[in-house]
Amino acid sequence: MPADPLHRAGEPQRSTTSQPPRGSGTSAIEVRRSARRRRTVSAYREGDRTVVLIPARMSKAEEQRWVTVMLDKLAAQERKRVLGDAALTERAERLSAQYFDGRARPASVRWVTNQNTRWGSCTPAEGSIRLSHRLQGMPEYVVDYVLCHELAHLLVPGHGPDFWRLLEAYPRTERARGYLEGVVAAARLPHVPGAREEQET
Repeated sequence: MPADPLHRAGEPQRSTTSQPPRGSGTSAIEVRRSARRRRTVSAYREGDRTVVLIPARMSKAEEQRWVTVMLDKLAAQERKRVLGDAALTERAERLSAQYFDGRARPASVRWVTNQNTRWGSCTPAEGSIRLSHRLQGMPEYVVDYVLCHELAHLLVPGHGPDFWRLLEAYPRTERARGYLEGVVAAARLPHVPGAREEQET
């Protein structure tokens, strides 16, 4: 799970966990109060939990208001990150032009919800690419890597040396693979990593 970069070792803080507002889509909210935090409120997703970091001086009423504000901000940020199938297709075409000289031409690119053990799949004979919905909300370079991986399969079906040489054209391959491996290692099943949002009070 991603560490909070603003949290320093030994920083005194108090933590409370509560149930989220109905319909928020989050199973629990953990509020962490810190004496060192003066003016900022930040929030991020940690698996199916939302962590909200607030100054220790805040009243309970201010805490509740800021939790609501930060949940709304995270939800809005996550909605912006979700591409529809049409936008996903356009992105695949752009990536093909940029990294494969336009040679990888998918007939269809779409999100699917039935891929729980892999991030993407490709059927070269049909020219179809399917991405797991679990990628939605992940960083753009990670989604781009999975798209490039599947686009490369339109040109080289297997995972031999020719395939990996082709995929080397995408400069963030190793970084994206590391990200996905971290997600799997952290949860044993990939979760949609969330956004991090910070707001000054």
